[in-house]
Amino acid sequence: MAPSATRGSQAGLTRSESRCCPGTSASSSTSSTRSERAVSAHENEFPENREANRAHLLAAVDSVADALTAGRDESEKLRRLSPSSVEALRSSGLFKMKSPREVGGAEAHPVTQMDVIEAVTMIDPAAAWCMFITSAVTGGVFASLSDESVDEVLADGFPFMAGSLRAGGRARRIEGGYRVSGRWAWGSGVEHSDWVAVPVFSDGPPVIRALVPTSEVILHDNWHTLGMRGTGSCDYELDDVFVPDRFAIDAPGGGPPRGGALMRLGLPAYVVNEHGSFAYALGRLALQTMTETAIEKKRGYLGGVSLADRQVFQRTIGQGTIRMNACALAMAESLERMFDSAADGPPDPALVTEAQAAAVWCTDEATDLVSDLFRFTGGSAVMNDSEMQRILRDIYTVQSHLMVSAVVYEQYGQILLGMTEGGALP
Repeated sequence: MAPSATRGSQAGLTRSESRCCPGTSASSSTSSTRSERAVSAHENEFPENREANRAHLLAAVDSVADALTAGRDESEKLRRLSPSSVEALRSSGLFKMKSPREVGGAEAHPVTQMDVIEAVTMIDPAAAWCMFITSAVTGGVFASLSDESVDEVLADGFPFMAGSLRAGGRARRIEGGYRVSGRWAWGSGVEHSDWVAVPVFSDGPPVIRALVPTSEVILHDNWHTLGMRGTGSCDYELDDVFVPDRFAIDAPGGGPPRGGALMRLGLPAYVVNEHGSFAYALGRLALQTMTETAIEKKRGYLGGVSLADRQVFQRTIGQGTIRMNACALAMAESLERMFDSAADGPPDPALVTEAQAAAVWCTDEATDLVSDLFRFTGGSAVMNDSEMQRILRDIYTVQSHLMVSAVVYEQYGQILLGMTEGGALP
């Protein structure tokens, strides 16, 4: 193993050490139904009513705001979330946001998720990113695992899960499961995860999702980046790891899906709300940062005038606020219609692509706004402790993500021209 690589358990991931060995059988009561086992063992704290659910999640954000604020700079230096930030997210339950209610999750409406993502982003963008990535991976896994596997995974409490959407590596079929090897990039939150779920090319089904304890994962210390430094999105590797059939999701005999319309969305609809809301939240964070200092900040060799007194700055603030409001409204409106279309089955592919295009537009608008605002910061912005520099680095990092690729505009245009039905990944 290379000096820059560690096993997950060596990275301080002690929760996984007490978990059942992946090669052993899970025990469960055959007389219990799925929901009886999950909910009785893990009471659901989240209201079913949409507005009450939203209020509960936003209250959870408020409850850990101070802890996330305190850990923000440490996360940036560590290049992963600080221990205090991880503990705050665990205690808040925010990473349950996308999980089915049957396993104790919030199963929140996509627009509710937008509000939660924005609220955490305004406190600590890195924590917000890890929160919604973890939430998405965990929810997707719990929607598909067999009943027995759910009981086993929940035995030590509700877990953090990291993972990827991009298939890689190879799963070799053997008796009782698979031998999996491969390396994946962009492992946001993997260093504080309990489990890792990755799509793997197999010699059985074309692709399976392999669920593996993080203690079995090799972590590569290569997250040296322009922005989003606190997310710890390093590479991670599986080296001939045994994955039993019960943890090979989407393989023949896999468990039935759980959850309602949220779990029927599929990809990319299931995650399309995340990137757009994160981007316009960064735009709003930039607006807040600049307005808080606009009165005191002056530029000019002879003292100059305050930023607040400059008409060009006033215009940028006013117009920028409307732009971010428009982004939020466009994203929410497209998500409402997309989600409603999944009431009785898969979502309308055209509405999925429309929501994707809205997310790309949110990212484009936020990137432009942050760039405009950064020009007003002056020499202080070249210092690494500059808040505006950090926001600029973060937005330029996330705008490169495949989920907000400009190719989505082309796909949406093809739908409007009657050339395709839409709904594909970029």
